[in-house]
Amino acid sequence: MNKYFVTGVAGFIASRVASLLLAEGHQVVGMDNLNDYYDVSLKQHRVDALRTQPGADQRFTFEKIDLEDRTAIARLFDQHGNFDAVVNLAARAGVRYSMINPAIYMTTNAMGSLYLLEEMKQRGMKKYVLASTSSLYAGQKMPFTEDLAVNTPISSYAASKKAAELMAYSHHYLYGIDVSICRYFTVYGPAGRPDMCIFRFIHWIDQGIPIELFGDGSQSRDFTYVDDIARGTIAATKEVGYEIFNLGGGNQPITLTLIIEKLEKLLGKKALIENKEFHKADIKSTWADIDKAGRILGWKPQVTLDEGLAACVRWYQENLPWSSQIELP
Repeated sequence: MNKYFVTGVAGFIASRVASLLLAEGHQVVGMDNLNDYYDVSLKQHRVDALRTQPGADQRFTFEKIDLEDRTAIARLFDQHGNFDAVVNLAARAGVRYSMINPAIYMTTNAMGSLYLLEEMKQRGMKKYVLASTSSLYAGQKMPFTEDLAVNTPISSYAASKKAAELMAYSHHYLYGIDVSICRYFTVYGPAGRPDMCIFRFIHWIDQGIPIELFGDGSQSRDFTYVDDIARGTIAATKEVGYEIFNLGGGNQPITLTLIIEKLEKLLGKKALIENKEFHKADIKSTWADIDKAGRILGWKPQVTLDEGLAACVRWYQENLPWSSQIELP
C-alpha cells in the first residue's frame, strides 16, 4: 500500500484518480477548496462517492484546503507525513474564464504548484505528477508531440500551466525531484465539468435549449475518456526523471458536429443550434501523439468514443432530476 497526496480531489479528473487508487488498495489524502467556479453540488457528489467507496473509511482522508494557502499545505504535510507521490491536479481551468480573471490562474496554477514543490524539497519527497494541458500546443503542427516548442501560449490558462511545468523542471534539476508532466486532451466522462461541451450539450439537447456553438462546429478535439486519463496519470507516478506525456485519445480528431449527432441519437432528441463567434483564444483542433506514453508508461486509451458518450448520457439520466438542475457556468 502506497500513500498518495491528490490535490483538487473534488474535481473531475482527480476524483477518478483517487477512486482508482483506492480500488487498488492505496491510501489517499485528498484536498480541495471546493470553490464555486462551477456548481459545488457536483464537486460534493464526487467527494461523497469517494467516501462511500469500499475501504475509504480507513484509507481516504479529505481536507478542505486552498492550494494557495502555503501555511495550510505545510500543516497538512506535517500531519500526514511523507507521500510516495504528490499528484497535483488542482487548477483553475477554462480558457475563456482565464481572459476574465487571469490573476487567479497564476496564483493557483503557478504559485500553488511552486508551494507543493517547495514542501517536497524541504521534506525530501521525490515524486511529483503535474496535470498540464493540450492548450499549450496552439499553432503547432498536428499530431502534437511532446518535444514541440510551446513558448507562445494564447491564453492566460495555458501560460499559467507552462509556468508550472517550468518550475517543476527547475526543481527536478536542482533538487532531484522526479517529475511527470501529463498534458491532457479534452477529457470527458460521467460527472464531468459543466463548463465543458459534452456536459453542456447533453443538458441542452435534453432540455430543448439551443446549443451555444462557438464557430460552425467543424472545430475538432482529441476527446479522451476520464478513466483512461486517470489510468495514465497513475501510470505516470513511476520514476522517469523528468518527462512530459501526452494523454489523449490518439485518434483522428472528432468534430463538434459529429459529437452533437451522436448525442442526439443517444438522447433520442434533436438539438437546436445557436452559432456564436469562434473565440480567439480557442484552438481550432487538437490531436495527440501518444507514442511516448505507450513506450514509457505502457499506457494507451481503452474506452471508445461511443462507449464514453453512452456512459455520460447514462450518468445524466440516472441522476435526474438533480443532474438537469446543475448550474452551467
